[in-house]
Amino acid sequence: MILADPWNDGAAALEKALIARFGPDPEETLGVRIVLGGDGWMLRCVQQHGITPTYLGLNAGRIGFLMNDIDALDTVMTQLENREWRVFAFPRLQAEVHTQAGEVLVHHALNDVYLERATGQTAHLSLDINDQSIVEGLVADGLIFSTALGSTAYTFSAGGPACHPSLDILAVTAISPHHPRLSPFVLPSSAIATATVLSSERRPVRAVVDGVGTDNVQRVVLRTSPDRIQMAYLKGHGFTSCMVTKILRP
Repeated sequence: MILADPWNDGAAALEKALIARFGPDPEETLGVRIVLGGDGWMLRCVQQHGITPTYLGLNAGRIGFLMNDIDALDTVMTQLENREWRVFAFPRLQAEVHTQAGEVLVHHALNDVYLERATGQTAHLSLDINDQSIVEGLVADGLIFSTALGSTAYTFSAGGPACHPSLDILAVTAISPHHPRLSPFVLPSSAIATATVLSSERRPVRAVVDGVGTDNVQRVVLRTSPDRIQMAYLKGHGFTSCMVTKILRP
């Protein structure tokens, strides 16, 4: 199966080239599910197809930190044919989202989960880690929780740390904190974080899990999911060099 971003012309061209080389379903031949597009498209594909496939992404987007870059298409085709890749297992966050209506929704995120203000007013939040109060009344635009793999996305843009994808961590970053000035921090993946919305009717908050939003949130409980996502990276791919060239010093 090829999962090509239908709104990306570059992905469409790559799909044609792959079909010409490997037939209509390269997954049958190669044993990996090929994703063509950018990081956002990869996240959407993982959400839709779950933990069973091994994903191999080819970058047809802008940054493509989750993807394999294509410097020379012939070289990539040969690497695919020879199965010159390494598979990594990445953790996901499990978000238990409680709404004002009493619903409890469970979602998973490969990148991040964030709470954000839903109106022009700041959000008022409390944050507990492993049942210990970290902040009782955070006035901010929101909070971001991310895996190491996702730390180079919204977390980094909001001033949080860019973490090497091989680390098993939970990164916590406040979005434009007004009071108190909560600094970003990193926890072990065993940590359980609970973010509660204060004055939720007056100051509504939405939760976004890898791009999928839920409105009128009352509380979110986050932990690392026991399952992992298998992702394949071609020979020569280096996460450290990608962090430097794409994130730290683009």
